[in-house]
Amino acid sequence: MTANNLCTDIGYLAVNHAGEQLCGDHIEIVEPDNGNSTIIVLADGLGSGVKANILSTLTSKIISTMLAAGMKLEDAVETVVATLPVCSTRGIAYSTFTVIRIVNNQKAEIIQYDNPKVVMLRDGKNRELPFNEISIADKKIIKTETDLCENDVFLAFSDGVEHAGVGLSYNFGWSRNDIINYMTTFWHVGFTAKTLSTILIDETNKLYEGQPGDDATVCTVRIRKREPVNLIIGPPANRDDCKRMMSLFFAKEGKHIVCGGTTSLLAADYLHKQLHPSLSFDDPEIPPVAQLDGAELVTEGVVTINRVLEYAKNYLDDNKSFEQWCYKKDGASLIARMLFEDATDINFFVGKAVNPAHQNSDLPITFTIKMQLVKELADCLEKMGKKIKTSYF
Repeated sequence: MTANNLCTDIGYLAVNHAGEQLCGDHIEIVEPDNGNSTIIVLADGLGSGVKANILSTLTSKIISTMLAAGMKLEDAVETVVATLPVCSTRGIAYSTFTVIRIVNNQKAEIIQYDNPKVVMLRDGKNRELPFNEISIADKKIIKTETDLCENDVFLAFSDGVEHAGVGLSYNFGWSRNDIINYMTTFWHVGFTAKTLSTILIDETNKLYEGQPGDDATVCTVRIRKREPVNLIIGPPANRDDCKRMMSLFFAKEGKHIVCGGTTSLLAADYLHKQLHPSLSFDDPEIPPVAQLDGAELVTEGVVTINRVLEYAKNYLDDNKSFEQWCYKKDGASLIARMLFEDATDINFFVGKAVNPAHQNSDLPITFTIKMQLVKELADCLEKMGKKIKTSYF
């Protein structure tokens, strides 16, 4: 979602109750057809396991679908109340929820029922939001609105985060102030929403000593400036298209990544600059990077992109690989940081020429594999919330 050169970066992560395969929390993100808003729903199902998973999934899907269709909050909540059961033994809520609606990257509306209050960080400090209490279908709902600024961060989480450490690190769990103080230390770094969620969930899991007593989910929303990144890989099928491909690529606003030996030579020739290869291996499995004035990063092609794809798939899963690519200086880690952390809009320029070196029967690399790698990577990046455009030559 983009407007006013700002965009909404959303990232979430969860740990399941110890011994459970399914998470009792669920997050749903939808962008209505009008394209000027994003709706995020975090639902926490009663208990844990299969039943909680079904309840939270239904709650988040019903609310997000109805709000995206333009229905009133009151109608959405009444539908949830009418659709889902109340616990017969305890007589308490089927599912609690948090709704964040971002409108035009200018305004946030937050609606909550029985979940921990959303934390807002602005300029590296906690900003208490003025919540008002309303009653919908006999349920106490809290609601607030706030204008947005670049680098505003919202942290929404289930109560499993606040319960972390009960009877272990803390007598009464991790207090809201402790959570706020812990996360404000990372605000200045400019981490993505997914990375901030990873940091908070990792600490939550540590406080549970790796055995969470409840499902714990964090969803981070960060308002940031659009950052385009452009990646070119492979020469065009028709050699006569080289100049057109390169001119379109380098004319694009933002950072430029050149992947592949032949591609980097063509880029150097187009820019009339000297290519400076390196013989230094930062990772024994990833070919070294090169330097080219006019491009932020120059790497080898298929082997490097394959590793980036592995990191991208893990990023969408438990993000454990973050500990590797967040600091390493090999080509794959550098690309991962630029695409996952820096970029909001990514333009792929893909050459369809068949590399003669890849026709060697001893090498398991084919033209089809290269194309598939790029497609899979683009799909992963789209799931991260990036705006992707792929051009073939």
